[in-house]
Amino acid sequence: MSRVVPTEELHLIEQIIAAHPQGIGIAKLAQTLASRLTNLNRRTLQRRLKNLQEEGRIITEGESIALVYKPVFSGRITGKEPVQPGATTGFDEAYIPISPEGKAVRDQVRQPLVQRKPVGYQRAFLKDYEPGTTFYLSKSLRAQLHEMGRTHERNRAAGTYAREILNRLLIDLSWASSLLEGNTYSRLDTQKLIEFGQEAAGKNAQETQMILNHKAAIEMLIEEADQVGFNPFTFQNLHAILAENLLHDDEACGRLRRRPVDISGSVFLPLAMPQVLEDCFRQLLGKAAAIPDPFEQAFFVMVQLPYLQPFEDVNKRVSRLGANIPLIQNNLCPLSFIDVPQQAYIDGTLGVYEFNQVDLLRDVFIWAYERSCQRYLAITQTMAEPDPLRIRYRQPLIQVVQAVVRGGQAPSVQNIRKAAKGLVVPKDDQVAFIKMAQDALQHLHEGSVARYRLKLSEFLKWKARRNR
Repeated sequence: MSRVVPTEELHLIEQIIAAHPQGIGIAKLAQTLASRLTNLNRRTLQRRLKNLQEEGRIITEGESIALVYKPVFSGRITGKEPVQPGATTGFDEAYIPISPEGKAVRDQVRQPLVQRKPVGYQRAFLKDYEPGTTFYLSKSLRAQLHEMGRTHERNRAAGTYAREILNRLLIDLSWASSLLEGNTYSRLDTQKLIEFGQEAAGKNAQETQMILNHKAAIEMLIEEADQVGFNPFTFQNLHAILAENLLHDDEACGRLRRRPVDISGSVFLPLAMPQVLEDCFRQLLGKAAAIPDPFEQAFFVMVQLPYLQPFEDVNKRVSRLGANIPLIQNNLCPLSFIDVPQQAYIDGTLGVYEFNQVDLLRDVFIWAYERSCQRYLAITQTMAEPDPLRIRYRQPLIQVVQAVVRGGQAPSVQNIRKAAKGLVVPKDDQVAFIKMAQDALQHLHEGSVARYRLKLSEFLKWKARRNR
Protein backbone atom coordinates (compact mmCIF):
# COMPACT_ATOMS: atom_id res chain seq x y z
CA MET A 1 0.00 0.00 0.00
CA SER A 2 1.49 3.34 -0.98
CA ARG A 3 1.28 6.11 1.58
CA VAL A 4 3.20 9.12 2.80
CA VAL A 5 5.41 7.71 5.56
CA PRO A 6 8.53 8.81 7.49
CA THR A 7 10.82 6.66 5.39
CA GLU A 8 13.99 7.74 7.20
CA GLU A 9 12.59 6.54 10.52
CA LEU A 10 11.76 3.13 9.09
CA HIS A 11 15.21 2.82 7.53
CA LEU A 12 16.93 3.77 10.77
CA ILE A 13 14.90 1.30 12.86
CA GLU A 14 15.59 -1.45 10.32
CA GLN A 15 19.32 -0.69 10.40
CA ILE A 16 19.50 -0.92 14.18
CA ILE A 17 17.61 -4.23 14.19
CA ALA A 18 19.88 -5.52 11.41
CA ALA A 19 22.85 -4.89 13.74
CA HIS A 20 21.32 -7.29 16.30
CA PRO A 21 20.99 -10.68 14.54
CA GLN A 22 20.11 -12.33 17.88
CA GLY A 23 17.25 -9.88 18.42
CA ILE A 24 16.63 -6.64 20.28
CA GLY A 25 13.81 -5.80 22.69
CA ILE A 26 11.67 -2.70 22.33
CA ALA A 27 13.09 -1.06 25.46
CA LYS A 28 16.68 -1.31 24.26
CA LEU A 29 15.63 -0.30 20.76
CA ALA A 30 13.89 2.81 22.10
CA GLN A 31 16.99 3.65 24.13
CA THR A 32 19.23 3.30 21.09
CA LEU A 33 16.91 5.49 19.02
CA ALA A 34 16.50 8.18 21.68
CA SER A 35 19.60 10.12 20.68
CA ARG A 36 18.68 10.03 16.96
CA LEU A 37 14.89 10.47 17.02
CA THR A 38 13.89 12.68 19.91
CA ASN A 39 10.18 12.88 18.97
CA LEU A 40 9.59 9.11 18.59
CA ASN A 41 7.46 7.92 21.52
CA ARG A 42 6.85 4.27 22.39
CA ARG A 43 3.43 4.06 20.73
CA THR A 44 4.77 5.50 17.48
CA LEU A 45 7.71 3.09 17.64
CA GLN A 46 5.29 0.19 18.03
CA ARG A 47 3.45 1.33 14.90
CA ARG A 48 6.73 1.59 12.97
CA LEU A 49 7.71 -1.91 14.09
CA LYS A 50 4.34 -3.29 13.05
CA ASN A 51 4.76 -1.60 9.67
CA LEU A 52 8.19 -3.18 9.17
CA GLN A 53 6.90 -6.57 10.26
CA GLU A 54 3.90 -6.49 7.91
CA GLU A 55 6.24 -5.65 5.02
CA GLY A 56 8.45 -8.63 5.82
CA ARG A 57 11.46 -6.46 6.65
CA ILE A 58 11.80 -7.72 10.24
CA ILE A 59 10.55 -10.69 12.24
CA THR A 60 9.73 -11.27 15.90
CA GLU A 61 10.65 -14.02 18.32
CA GLY A 62 9.34 -14.79 21.81
CA GLU A 63 6.30 -13.40 23.57
CA SER A 64 5.33 -10.65 26.01
CA ILE A 65 8.36 -9.16 27.81
CA ALA A 66 10.63 -11.69 26.08
CA LEU A 67 9.59 -10.47 22.61
CA VAL A 68 12.53 -9.38 20.44
CA TYR A 69 12.79 -7.99 16.92
CA LYS A 70 15.22 -9.63 14.50
CA PRO A 71 16.43 -8.98 10.96
CA VAL A 72 14.98 -11.16 8.22
CA PHE A 73 18.41 -12.16 6.97
CA SER A 74 19.95 -14.45 9.56
CA GLY A 75 20.90 -17.55 7.60
CA ARG A 76 17.27 -18.48 6.93
CA ILE A 77 17.36 -18.89 3.15
CA THR A 78 17.11 -22.52 2.09
CA GLY A 79 17.86 -21.99 -1.58
CA LYS A 80 15.54 -24.82 -2.62
CA GLU A 81 13.47 -24.31 -5.77
CA PRO A 82 10.72 -24.70 -6.70
CA VAL A 83 8.65 -24.14 -3.59
CA GLN A 84 5.29 -25.86 -3.39
CA PRO A 85 2.15 -23.86 -2.53
CA GLY A 86 1.75 -23.54 1.20
CA ALA A 87 5.41 -24.34 1.85
CA THR A 88 7.96 -21.86 3.17
CA THR A 89 10.87 -20.36 1.33
CA GLY A 90 13.25 -19.98 4.20
CA PHE A 91 11.96 -16.43 4.56
CA ASP A 92 9.35 -17.76 7.01
CA GLU A 93 6.30 -17.21 4.82
CA ALA A 94 4.25 -19.10 2.26
CA TYR A 95 5.49 -18.69 -1.29
CA ILE A 96 4.88 -20.13 -4.76
CA PRO A 97 6.95 -22.07 -7.29
CA ILE A 98 9.17 -19.56 -9.10
CA SER A 99 11.39 -19.58 -12.16
CA PRO A 100 15.16 -19.06 -11.99
CA GLU A 101 14.58 -15.55 -13.31
CA GLY A 102 11.95 -14.94 -10.65
CA LYS A 103 14.32 -16.21 -7.96
CA ALA A 104 16.98 -13.75 -9.13
CA VAL A 105 14.50 -10.89 -8.78
CA ARG A 106 13.42 -12.09 -5.34
CA ASP A 107 17.02 -12.24 -4.18
CA GLN A 108 17.55 -8.65 -5.37
CA VAL A 109 14.52 -7.17 -3.63
CA ARG A 110 15.25 -9.12 -0.43
CA GLN A 111 18.54 -7.31 0.09
CA PRO A 112 18.43 -4.86 3.03
CA LEU A 113 17.26 -1.40 2.01
CA VAL A 114 20.69 0.09 2.74
CA GLN A 115 22.15 -2.15 0.02
CA ARG A 116 19.56 -1.21 -2.63
CA LYS A 117 20.16 1.89 -4.72
CA PRO A 118 17.35 4.48 -4.72
CA VAL A 119 15.81 4.76 -8.18
CA GLY A 120 13.19 6.99 -9.77
CA TYR A 121 10.47 6.36 -12.31
CA GLN A 122 11.91 5.30 -15.69
CA ARG A 123 9.66 6.65 -18.48
CA ALA A 124 11.41 4.46 -21.04
CA PHE A 125 9.96 1.36 -19.36
CA LEU A 126 6.51 2.47 -20.55
CA LYS A 127 7.60 4.31 -23.70
CA ASP A 128 9.51 1.34 -25.11
CA TYR A 129 6.55 -1.01 -24.80
CA GLU A 130 4.92 -1.41 -28.24
CA PRO A 131 1.46 -3.09 -28.22
CA GLY A 132 1.38 -6.12 -30.50
CA THR A 133 5.18 -6.15 -30.74
CA THR A 134 6.38 -6.14 -27.13
CA PHE A 135 5.09 -8.95 -24.93
CA TYR A 136 5.63 -9.63 -21.24
CA LEU A 137 3.97 -13.02 -21.79
CA SER A 138 5.40 -15.28 -24.48
CA LYS A 139 3.24 -16.65 -27.31
CA SER A 140 3.30 -20.17 -25.87
CA LEU A 141 2.41 -18.88 -22.40
CA ARG A 142 -0.48 -16.83 -23.77
CA ALA A 143 -1.76 -19.92 -25.56
CA GLN A 144 -1.62 -21.91 -22.32
CA LEU A 145 -3.50 -19.20 -20.45
CA HIS A 146 -6.22 -19.12 -23.11
CA GLU A 147 -6.53 -22.89 -22.84
CA MET A 148 -6.80 -22.69 -19.05
CA GLY A 149 -9.24 -19.80 -18.97
CA ARG A 150 -11.60 -20.79 -21.79
CA THR A 151 -15.25 -21.05 -20.72
CA HIS A 152 -18.45 -22.24 -22.38
CA GLU A 153 -19.61 -18.60 -22.57
CA ARG A 154 -16.82 -17.31 -24.80
CA ASN A 155 -19.16 -16.47 -27.72
CA ARG A 156 -21.80 -14.71 -25.62
CA ALA A 157 -22.24 -11.11 -24.48
CA ALA A 158 -19.41 -9.54 -22.49
CA GLY A 159 -19.57 -10.40 -18.81
CA THR A 160 -21.88 -13.41 -19.16
CA TYR A 161 -19.52 -15.84 -17.45
CA ALA A 162 -18.68 -13.45 -14.62
CA ARG A 163 -22.40 -13.00 -13.96
CA GLU A 164 -22.80 -16.76 -13.67
CA ILE A 165 -20.31 -16.90 -10.81
CA LEU A 166 -21.06 -13.41 -9.49
CA ASN A 167 -21.81 -14.27 -5.87
CA ARG A 168 -18.71 -16.39 -5.46
CA LEU A 169 -16.48 -13.95 -7.36
CA LEU A 170 -17.65 -11.01 -5.22
CA ILE A 171 -16.56 -12.86 -2.10
CA ASP A 172 -13.31 -14.37 -3.42
CA LEU A 173 -11.91 -11.31 -5.17
CA SER A 174 -13.02 -8.85 -2.46
CA TRP A 175 -11.41 -11.02 0.21
CA ALA A 176 -8.21 -12.00 -1.62
CA SER A 177 -7.43 -8.51 -2.96
CA SER A 178 -8.06 -6.98 0.47
CA LEU A 179 -5.92 -9.64 2.11
CA LEU A 180 -3.00 -8.58 -0.07
CA GLU A 181 -3.39 -5.12 1.50
CA GLY A 182 -3.12 -6.53 5.03
CA ASN A 183 -6.88 -6.77 5.67
CA THR A 184 -7.59 -9.32 8.43
CA TYR A 185 -11.13 -10.30 7.40
CA SER A 186 -11.41 -14.06 6.86
CA ARG A 187 -13.20 -15.42 3.81
CA LEU A 188 -16.16 -16.37 6.03
CA ASP A 189 -16.19 -12.84 7.52
CA THR A 190 -16.21 -11.46 3.98
CA GLN A 191 -19.05 -13.73 2.93
CA LYS A 192 -21.19 -12.64 5.90
CA LEU A 193 -20.48 -8.98 5.15
CA ILE A 194 -21.28 -9.23 1.44
CA GLU A 195 -24.29 -11.52 1.67
CA PHE A 196 -25.88 -10.35 4.94
CA GLY A 197 -24.30 -6.98 5.70
CA GLN A 198 -22.86 -8.43 8.92
CA GLU A 199 -19.64 -6.73 10.03
CA ALA A 200 -17.02 -8.95 11.65
CA ALA A 201 -16.40 -8.44 15.36
CA GLY A 202 -13.08 -6.92 16.32
CA LYS A 203 -12.34 -5.47 12.87
CA ASN A 204 -11.80 -1.78 12.29
CA ALA A 205 -14.01 0.32 10.05
CA GLN A 206 -11.32 0.67 7.37
CA GLU A 207 -11.17 -3.09 6.83
CA THR A 208 -14.94 -3.30 6.49
CA GLN A 209 -14.99 -0.35 4.09
CA MET A 210 -12.22 -1.92 1.97
CA ILE A 211 -14.26 -5.10 1.49
CA LEU A 212 -17.44 -3.19 0.61
CA ASN A 213 -15.54 -1.00 -1.85
CA HIS A 214 -14.21 -4.09 -3.61
CA LYS A 215 -17.73 -5.48 -3.88
CA ALA A 216 -19.05 -2.27 -5.42
CA ALA A 217 -16.13 -2.03 -7.86
CA ILE A 218 -16.50 -5.64 -9.03
CA GLU A 219 -20.23 -5.18 -9.55
CA MET A 220 -19.53 -2.07 -11.62
CA LEU A 221 -17.04 -3.90 -13.86
CA ILE A 222 -19.47 -6.75 -14.47
CA GLU A 223 -22.64 -4.66 -14.85
CA GLU A 224 -20.91 -2.34 -17.33
CA ALA A 225 -18.78 -5.03 -18.99
CA ASP A 226 -19.68 -3.81 -22.46
CA GLN A 227 -18.83 -0.20 -21.63
CA VAL A 228 -15.77 -0.17 -19.37
CA GLY A 229 -12.35 -0.14 -20.97
CA PHE A 230 -8.78 1.05 -20.77
CA ASN A 231 -9.57 4.74 -20.59
CA PRO A 232 -9.25 7.46 -17.93
CA PHE A 233 -12.99 7.51 -17.20
CA THR A 234 -13.08 3.82 -16.28
CA PHE A 235 -9.94 3.81 -14.18
CA GLN A 236 -10.59 7.05 -12.36
CA ASN A 237 -14.08 5.88 -11.45
CA LEU A 238 -12.73 2.46 -10.48
CA HIS A 239 -10.32 4.23 -8.14
CA ALA A 240 -13.10 6.43 -6.75
CA ILE A 241 -15.12 3.34 -5.79
CA LEU A 242 -12.18 1.43 -4.31
CA ALA A 243 -10.93 4.45 -2.36
CA GLU A 244 -14.29 5.65 -1.03
CA ASN A 245 -14.06 6.68 2.63
CA LEU A 246 -10.46 5.44 2.88
CA LEU A 247 -8.41 8.52 1.99
CA HIS A 248 -7.78 11.53 4.21
CA ASP A 249 -8.67 13.81 1.30
CA ASP A 250 -12.00 12.67 -0.14
CA GLU A 251 -11.37 14.78 -3.24
CA ALA A 252 -8.40 12.52 -4.05
CA CYS A 253 -10.81 9.68 -4.84
CA GLY A 254 -10.82 9.27 -8.62
CA ARG A 255 -8.36 12.14 -9.13
CA LEU A 256 -4.79 11.83 -10.34
CA ARG A 257 -2.43 12.71 -7.52
CA ARG A 258 -0.94 16.16 -7.20
CA ARG A 259 1.75 15.49 -4.60
CA PRO A 260 4.73 13.15 -4.20
CA VAL A 261 4.33 9.82 -2.40
CA ASP A 262 6.76 7.32 -0.92
CA ILE A 263 6.55 3.57 -1.31
CA SER A 264 6.91 2.00 2.10
CA GLY A 265 9.57 -0.74 2.15
CA SER A 266 11.11 0.28 -1.17
CA VAL A 267 13.89 2.52 -2.51
CA PHE A 268 11.68 3.41 -5.48
CA LEU A 269 10.71 7.09 -5.82
CA PRO A 270 7.54 7.50 -7.94
CA LEU A 271 7.06 10.23 -10.49
CA ALA A 272 6.25 13.54 -8.80
CA MET A 273 5.32 16.08 -11.52
CA PRO A 274 1.50 16.15 -12.01
CA GLN A 275 1.60 17.07 -15.70
CA VAL A 276 4.10 14.33 -16.57
CA LEU A 277 2.14 11.87 -14.47
CA GLU A 278 -1.07 12.66 -16.36
CA ASP A 279 0.71 12.27 -19.71
CA CYS A 280 2.07 8.88 -18.65
CA PHE A 281 -1.33 7.81 -17.31
CA ARG A 282 -2.99 8.47 -20.65
CA GLN A 283 -0.13 6.85 -22.54
CA LEU A 284 -0.35 3.78 -20.30
CA LEU A 285 -4.07 3.34 -20.89
CA GLY A 286 -3.72 4.01 -24.61
CA LYS A 287 -1.13 1.28 -24.92
CA ALA A 288 -3.19 -1.11 -22.79
CA ALA A 289 -6.23 -0.57 -25.04
CA ALA A 290 -4.12 -1.35 -28.13
CA ILE A 291 -2.80 -4.69 -26.82
CA PRO A 292 -4.43 -7.48 -28.87
CA ASP A 293 -4.33 -10.25 -26.25
CA PRO A 294 -6.52 -10.09 -23.09
CA PHE A 295 -3.94 -11.84 -20.88
CA GLU A 296 -1.18 -9.52 -22.00
CA GLN A 297 -3.53 -6.60 -21.30
CA ALA A 298 -4.25 -7.94 -17.81
CA PHE A 299 -0.61 -8.42 -16.92
CA PHE A 300 0.46 -5.12 -18.51
CA VAL A 301 -1.92 -3.28 -16.16
CA MET A 302 -0.62 -5.23 -13.15
CA VAL A 303 2.91 -4.16 -14.08
CA GLN A 304 2.58 -0.59 -15.28
CA LEU A 305 -0.22 0.96 -13.22
CA PRO A 306 1.29 0.39 -9.75
CA TYR A 307 4.68 1.42 -11.15
CA LEU A 308 3.26 4.77 -12.26
CA GLN A 309 1.35 5.30 -8.96
CA PRO A 310 -1.18 7.63 -10.63
CA PHE A 311 -3.28 7.94 -7.46
CA GLU A 312 -2.33 8.91 -3.91
CA ASP A 313 -3.14 5.38 -2.70
CA VAL A 314 -5.07 2.25 -3.71
CA ASN A 315 -3.07 1.83 -6.94
CA LYS A 316 -2.44 -1.90 -6.59
CA ARG A 317 -6.12 -2.55 -5.88
CA VAL A 318 -7.03 -0.64 -9.03
CA SER A 319 -4.50 -2.68 -11.02
CA ARG A 320 -5.82 -6.02 -9.71
CA LEU A 321 -9.41 -5.24 -10.59
CA GLY A 322 -8.38 -3.50 -13.80
CA ALA A 323 -6.55 -6.66 -14.83
CA ASN A 324 -9.92 -8.42 -14.78
CA ILE A 325 -11.51 -6.09 -17.33
CA PRO A 326 -10.28 -7.96 -20.45
CA LEU A 327 -10.99 -11.32 -18.82
CA ILE A 328 -14.57 -10.34 -17.95
CA GLN A 329 -15.18 -8.82 -21.37
CA ASN A 330 -13.90 -11.92 -23.18
CA ASN A 331 -15.79 -14.34 -20.90
CA LEU A 332 -12.55 -15.86 -19.69
CA CYS A 333 -12.10 -17.20 -16.20
CA PRO A 334 -11.50 -14.17 -13.91
CA LEU A 335 -8.42 -13.67 -11.76
CA SER A 336 -9.44 -13.69 -8.09
CA PHE A 337 -5.94 -13.75 -6.48
CA ILE A 338 -7.24 -16.42 -4.14
CA ASP A 339 -4.46 -18.05 -2.05
CA VAL A 340 -1.75 -15.72 -3.44
CA PRO A 341 0.93 -15.30 -0.73
CA GLN A 342 1.22 -11.64 0.21
CA GLN A 343 5.03 -11.67 0.30
CA ALA A 344 5.36 -13.21 -3.16
CA TYR A 345 3.09 -10.50 -4.56
CA ILE A 346 5.01 -7.76 -2.74
CA ASP A 347 8.36 -9.09 -3.94
CA GLY A 348 7.13 -9.30 -7.52
CA THR A 349 5.85 -5.72 -7.38
CA LEU A 350 9.11 -4.48 -5.84
CA GLY A 351 10.99 -6.14 -8.72
CA VAL A 352 9.06 -3.89 -11.11
CA TYR A 353 9.47 -0.78 -8.95
CA GLU A 354 13.20 -1.04 -8.37
CA PHE A 355 14.57 -2.99 -11.36
CA ASN A 356 11.85 -2.89 -14.06
CA GLN A 357 11.97 -6.69 -13.96
CA VAL A 358 8.64 -8.47 -14.50
CA ASP A 359 9.81 -12.09 -14.06
CA LEU A 360 8.75 -12.65 -10.45
CA LEU A 361 5.44 -10.82 -10.81
CA ARG A 362 4.82 -12.91 -13.94
CA ASP A 363 5.39 -16.08 -11.89
CA VAL A 364 2.81 -14.81 -9.39
CA PHE A 365 0.35 -13.91 -12.17
CA ILE A 366 0.60 -17.32 -13.82
CA TRP A 367 0.29 -19.25 -10.57
CA ALA A 368 -2.63 -17.09 -9.41
CA TYR A 369 -4.48 -17.49 -12.70
CA GLU A 370 -4.09 -21.26 -12.74
CA ARG A 371 -5.42 -21.32 -9.17
CA SER A 372 -8.43 -19.22 -10.16
CA CYS A 373 -9.19 -21.43 -13.16
CA GLN A 374 -9.06 -24.56 -11.07
CA ARG A 375 -11.53 -22.98 -8.67
CA TYR A 376 -14.11 -21.53 -11.06
CA LEU A 377 -14.04 -23.97 -13.92
CA ALA A 378 -14.54 -26.83 -11.46
CA ILE A 379 -17.60 -25.00 -10.16
CA THR A 380 -19.12 -24.31 -13.57
CA GLN A 381 -18.69 -27.92 -14.69
CA THR A 382 -21.41 -28.81 -12.20
CA MET A 383 -23.69 -25.92 -13.16
CA ALA A 384 -26.80 -26.43 -15.28
CA GLU A 385 -26.92 -25.14 -18.84
CA PRO A 386 -27.95 -21.45 -18.72
CA ASP A 387 -31.55 -20.62 -19.58
CA PRO A 388 -31.44 -18.65 -22.87
CA LEU A 389 -34.56 -16.70 -21.78
CA ARG A 390 -32.77 -15.45 -18.67
CA ILE A 391 -29.83 -14.38 -20.80
CA ARG A 392 -32.04 -12.60 -23.33
CA TYR A 393 -34.13 -10.75 -20.75
CA ARG A 394 -31.59 -10.38 -17.98
CA GLN A 395 -31.85 -6.59 -17.71
CA PRO A 396 -35.69 -6.44 -17.82
CA LEU A 397 -35.77 -9.16 -15.15
CA ILE A 398 -33.50 -7.10 -12.90
CA GLN A 399 -35.70 -4.02 -13.41
CA VAL A 400 -38.91 -5.93 -12.57
CA VAL A 401 -37.46 -7.51 -9.42
CA GLN A 402 -36.15 -4.12 -8.30
CA ALA A 403 -39.51 -2.43 -8.92
CA VAL A 404 -41.49 -5.04 -6.97
CA VAL A 405 -39.06 -5.15 -4.04
CA ARG A 406 -38.51 -1.40 -3.75
CA GLY A 407 -42.26 -0.84 -4.11
CA GLY A 408 -42.96 -3.20 -1.24
CA GLN A 409 -45.30 -5.24 -3.45
CA ALA A 410 -46.31 -8.89 -3.39
CA PRO A 411 -44.79 -11.05 -6.18
CA SER A 412 -48.16 -11.43 -7.92
CA VAL A 413 -48.73 -11.72 -11.66
CA GLN A 414 -50.60 -8.41 -11.61
CA ASN A 415 -47.76 -6.55 -9.90
CA ILE A 416 -45.18 -8.11 -12.20
CA ARG A 417 -47.20 -7.12 -15.29
CA LYS A 418 -47.40 -3.57 -13.99
CA ALA A 419 -43.64 -3.46 -13.30
CA ALA A 420 -42.87 -4.90 -16.74
CA LYS A 421 -45.03 -2.38 -18.57
CA GLY A 422 -42.93 -0.47 -21.05
CA LEU A 423 -40.08 -3.00 -21.05
CA VAL A 424 -39.08 -4.58 -24.35
CA VAL A 425 -40.43 -8.14 -24.04
CA PRO A 426 -42.09 -9.52 -27.22
CA LYS A 427 -45.66 -10.73 -26.86
CA ASP A 428 -44.70 -14.35 -27.53
CA ASP A 429 -42.31 -14.34 -24.54
CA GLN A 430 -44.39 -12.35 -22.05
CA VAL A 431 -46.03 -15.33 -20.32
CA ALA A 432 -42.67 -17.07 -19.87
CA PHE A 433 -41.06 -13.82 -18.72
CA ILE A 434 -43.72 -13.21 -16.05
CA LYS A 435 -43.31 -16.78 -14.79
CA MET A 436 -39.54 -16.29 -14.68
CA ALA A 437 -39.90 -13.03 -12.73
CA GLN A 438 -42.35 -14.61 -10.30
CA ASP A 439 -39.92 -17.49 -9.66
CA ALA A 440 -37.07 -15.05 -9.13
CA LEU A 441 -39.04 -13.08 -6.55
CA GLN A 442 -40.27 -16.16 -4.73
CA HIS A 443 -36.76 -17.54 -4.44
CA LEU A 444 -35.07 -14.24 -3.59
CA HIS A 445 -32.96 -14.43 -0.41
CA GLU A 446 -30.10 -12.64 1.39
CA GLY A 447 -27.48 -14.44 -0.63
CA SER A 448 -28.91 -13.53 -4.04
CA VAL A 449 -29.88 -9.85 -3.70
CA ALA A 450 -26.63 -8.71 -5.38
CA ARG A 451 -27.75 -10.48 -8.55
CA TYR A 452 -30.57 -7.94 -8.87
CA ARG A 453 -28.48 -4.93 -7.71
CA LEU A 454 -30.51 -4.65 -4.52
CA LYS A 455 -29.27 -3.58 -1.13
CA LEU A 456 -29.70 -6.01 1.73
CA SER A 457 -31.72 -3.37 3.62
CA GLU A 458 -34.17 -3.12 0.69
CA PHE A 459 -34.69 -6.87 0.65
CA LEU A 460 -35.17 -7.09 4.43
CA LYS A 461 -37.71 -4.27 4.36
CA TRP A 462 -39.64 -6.01 1.56
CA LYS A 463 -39.47 -9.35 3.36
CA ALA A 464 -40.76 -7.81 6.59
CA ARG A 465 -43.76 -6.32 4.78
CA ARG A 466 -44.63 -9.69 3.22
CA ASN A 467 -44.49 -11.43 6.61
CA ARG A 468 -46.96 -9.04 8.30
